[in-house]
Amino acid sequence: MTDKKTIAVIGGGPAGLMAAEVLGASGAEVHLYDAMPSVGRKFLLAGRGGLNLTHSEPFEIFVSRFGERSAALEPMLRAFGPQQMCDWAQGLGVETFVGTSGRVFPKDMKAAPLLRAWLHRLREAGVRFHMRHRWLGWNESADALRFATPDGERELQHDAVVLALGGASWARLGSDGAWVPWLEAAGVGVAPLQPANCGFDMAWTEHFSSRFAGQPFKSVAIAFTDSAGRSFSRKGEFVATATGVEGSLIYAASALLRDEIAAHGSATLTLDLLPDRSAEQVLAAVRHPRGARSLSSHLKSRLGIEGIKAGVLHEALTREAMQVPETLAATIKAVPLRLVAPRPIDEAISTAGGVRFDALEDGLRTQARPAVFCAGEMLDWEAPTGGYLLTASMASGAAAARGVIAHKL
Repeated sequence: MTDKKTIAVIGGGPAGLMAAEVLGASGAEVHLYDAMPSVGRKFLLAGRGGLNLTHSEPFEIFVSRFGERSAALEPMLRAFGPQQMCDWAQGLGVETFVGTSGRVFPKDMKAAPLLRAWLHRLREAGVRFHMRHRWLGWNESADALRFATPDGERELQHDAVVLALGGASWARLGSDGAWVPWLEAAGVGVAPLQPANCGFDMAWTEHFSSRFAGQPFKSVAIAFTDSAGRSFSRKGEFVATATGVEGSLIYAASALLRDEIAAHGSATLTLDLLPDRSAEQVLAAVRHPRGARSLSSHLKSRLGIEGIKAGVLHEALTREAMQVPETLAATIKAVPLRLVAPRPIDEAISTAGGVRFDALEDGLRTQARPAVFCAGEMLDWEAPTGGYLLTASMASGAAAARGVIAHKL
């Protein structure tokens, strides 16, 4: 930038912080606003189980994880993708390693040291932080940003603004989707916000729910094909809840399941309790003479089916059907689970929907407000867990900052 411009970055998550970093390095005067008392709250929460920064798989596969938005995100990810994420962490003094799943983590598995180093670098670059400043949209003349602050409402003017306000999951950490009506009123197209990487409700019996809620299905596989012919199948594990199912395997299929429920009112996936055994092997084990042993003892000794796996078979089959070897064996390989609703968006790990890409120009600049740029999870994209969310959020933050610089705002 040739002139010293003042840029507002609204939102102190990874996208906003990365936008502030790129803008600060350009020579702009950067003011970062956030409604919470401190920045990076969802970032820190994500790090409690070990901060998953990105994924080590080949770039083409990495990009494909973003589904219908792969083409829109690819240029941003080429500029700041998995390798750049690792280099960035290295630049902050944080070593990374690749786990057995291909996911990339800080060596100490912690988010807090990385965030502290990042904030120190931002402050050294002159980024000014304004906490407890909740954005309220624009004033009536649309020439100033409105903020609710501890000292009352304020109107502030900047040469440009990068909005990085997150989606609508985890409202207590600051992402509540309150921005949607303000952008819509400003003429910015917004796709409805929906839960992503979420659990689902289904009708367990009281008996099953009371016995198995909170317990995991381990070493299983799920398969699902929607009404449009799109399919999903994967091994892993998930958890039964009092009202349905959640966990990594369910989250991975959540976009297809959510969309099918929206279109048809329910989605039925099949659960393979023994994915490492063929249908023929299972049938042979079920048919094996059991003598005086009970069916439950027989299934446990021959197939290792007990506990929650035995419980879900009783959910799917009548007592009479359980005695038919062919029916029992087929159900062991494909227990039907009918899901009827995604869990509320505030429980979801992330959000689908948001500012539509066709409402944006190059550099993530909004068509309706040329000095307003958008980044992060508030954009209309979604991705599975595994480092994809964080990498793309930061990539879009850097892209929006480059957009501001390119337009000399």
